[in-house]
Amino acid sequence: MTLPALVLPVSARALLSGARRKQPDLLHFTESLVRAESPSTDKAAVDACMAIAAEKAKKLGGRVKIHRQRGCGNLLEAHFGPRRKEAKDRVLLLGHLDTVWPVGTLAQMPYKLSEGKLTGPGVLDMKAGVAMAFTAIELLIEARLLDREIVLLLNSEEELGSPVSRPVTEALARDCSAVYVLEAALGEAVKTARKGTGNWRIDLYGIAAHAGVDYEKGVSALGELARIIETVNGWTEPKRGLTVSVGLAGGGSKTNVIPAHAFAEVDVRIQKRADGERIAKKFAKLRTRDPRCTLVVAGGINRPPMERKAGVVRLYRRARALAAELGFPLEEAATGGASDGNFTAALGIPTLDGLGPVGAGAHAAHEHLLVEHLAPRTALLAALLAR
Repeated sequence: MTLPALVLPVSARALLSGARRKQPDLLHFTESLVRAESPSTDKAAVDACMAIAAEKAKKLGGRVKIHRQRGCGNLLEAHFGPRRKEAKDRVLLLGHLDTVWPVGTLAQMPYKLSEGKLTGPGVLDMKAGVAMAFTAIELLIEARLLDREIVLLLNSEEELGSPVSRPVTEALARDCSAVYVLEAALGEAVKTARKGTGNWRIDLYGIAAHAGVDYEKGVSALGELARIIETVNGWTEPKRGLTVSVGLAGGGSKTNVIPAHAFAEVDVRIQKRADGERIAKKFAKLRTRDPRCTLVVAGGINRPPMERKAGVVRLYRRARALAAELGFPLEEAATGGASDGNFTAALGIPTLDGLGPVGAGAHAAHEHLLVEHLAPRTALLAALLAR
């Protein structure tokens, strides 16, 4: 399919030139965010990192609102450009500033630029993406292209499943015509589909007994768990994109005691929303073979799948055409991981994910981004935000 050229008040190439000029500032701001280590479970640390972003938003003329939290870090909502009443005149930029890395990780994973690679805890997932968003907004302000309202939401507990930010994300998305997610690219591709995620915990309570003297009086919770794990693993259907995997299990107290307790924690990934309902029913129907053993099952689908629907495809095709004007190809991809974009896509709001940096190693010791892609992808983001 040949797409018509997109007409902007300023050329995409001019935005690219501006992004290259601002790259040193982008890197400097990324460094300030990375050095403000912000593990999801450390509220004070996340709040300190969020404060840096809030100050940046204010300097750009953003109208800042802090969603204060007790158990988790605060959320940052910032509005740029003119206030608009209609959703068609408003878009949402979605990101997070929490990471999986504990405070002190910088000592082992220093922030460093070497041979075109930028490293550091959270640099790819997703602090550079946040810095790119601020830079893209600044480009539009300088080019006088900020004639729509841009809402930036930075969450504090995405790595924990967004337990407090989800309602805020969904409420803002409902008042927007499109959502752009600042997560890293998959390779160099944007993400037009993501699997939904679910988590269940299975607890079994048997009867403890001496393994030699009173074996017959005991009921092994581990024995029941082994059977249930085999059942649960059998629910996987790779062709449907449905996986059910036990990632953590344990039980018992000593080798000579019939185990009275056992547990398993289960990860579920779905491509279709209906599969989530189907799996939930299967968990609800689990039963023990020995009636003396008690089974407790808790959990559910945390993030619905981001399905590749018409609105997503329209955003991708526009992004692909703009990328061509900027001089690079832009492919699309699907991934088994989830993001906050899953929530907005499930509401029917066109959502394009993976608009952040290009790199590898998210959640791993070799986390890094490739600097050569920062300016082109920041220009792409700015061009998408321009009306």
